[in-house]
Amino acid sequence: MDFLSGILDPITSLNWEVIAQLTMLGLIVVAGPVVVLVLASRGGDL
Repeated sequence: MDFLSGILDPITSLNWEVIAQLTMLGLIVVAGPVVVLVLASRGGDL
């Protein structure tokens, strides 16, 4: 069992809340230029 705890210890010690927050922030930051590109490709009409 020590073998498994040695493998899983780095995974369980990660701060998953920070990873989730940074992921959501990245998605929001990427969404802005994507909307601009979609609008430009459609001639400005939603």
